[in-house]
Amino acid sequence: MQTAIQKHLFSISDYDRMAERGLFDEDSRIELIDGEFFDMAPIGSRHASIVSFLASALIKQLSDRAIVRIQDPVRLGDFSVPQPDLAAVEPKTDFYRTRHPEANEILLLIEVSDSTASYDLNTKIPLYAKYAIPECWLIDIDKKTVACFTEPLENSYKMQHIYHADESVQSIQFDCLSINLGSLLD
Repeated sequence: MQTAIQKHLFSISDYDRMAERGLFDEDSRIELIDGEFFDMAPIGSRHASIVSFLASALIKQLSDRAIVRIQDPVRLGDFSVPQPDLAAVEPKTDFYRTRHPEANEILLLIEVSDSTASYDLNTKIPLYAKYAIPECWLIDIDKKTVACFTEPLENSYKMQHIYHADESVQSIQFDCLSINLGSLLD
């Protein structure tokens, strides 16, 4: 008789207990995605520069409409704690002091990809759709493009628009948010 091999998935509670007990190095860069741990890629200077540029633009343009979080965790269900490069979340007076923002509080997520484009496109974007994140951007540094995903439906987005380096990205969630890609992707 064959024995079925069971996969053990970790919950966010498991993840939090492990962190509290010091099982992760302080400098560890890991994400919990659908109950599994994934190492995050190191952040190169080009990636960091784009994240900083976008953070500055989002903070200026969104002002009091959203809190802009930079490479901070968000909570999606009971088994996922991704760390998107940028998140625009609903304003809270305590700035999420006691918990991470949850799916229904997330307005826009942005991933910046150089070596992780496939992982971001095939793992993280479907995860964001599954939790009905209304708008996601995937910036592919090598291709010099921004894929804008809107209208989540199950594990994918009904709408995807690709912007190139000579265009500007206009947010669907925020009419005040527009990013000129020429200065971002050159």
